[in-house]
Amino acid sequence: MSENIDKTSKQATGLGKTVTSTLGNTLGGLTDTLGDTVGSAGSGLGNTINSATGQTGVPVGDMITNLTGGVSGAAKSLGKGIKDTGEMKKPGSSESASSSSLL
Repeated sequence: MSENIDKTSKQATGLGKTVTSTLGNTLGGLTDTLGDTVGSAGSGLGNTINSATGQTGVPVGDMITNLTGGVSGAAKSLGKGIKDTGEMKKPGSSESASSSSLL
C-alpha cells in the first residue's frame, strides 16, 4: 500500500511540475514581451522627440527613453523570476530545487 501512495505522490508531483512549468514559462514569456514592447516603443518615441526638437527636446526624449528602458529591465527581471519559479529553481541558482526540499 505504501508503494501505491508513493507512486501516486510522484505522479501528482510530476503533474504539478508540468502545470507550474507551463504556466511559469507562458507568463514569463508574456512579461518579457510586454517589457520589450514598452522599452522599444519608449526608445523610439524618445529618439523621435530628440530628432524632431533638436537640443530643446533632448532632456524630454532622454527621460522617456530612460524611463521606458527601466520598465523594460524590470519586466525582464520579473519574467525571469516567473520562469524560474515555474521551473522550480532555487533563488539565485540555475539548478532546480529537489523534490525533497519542496516537501
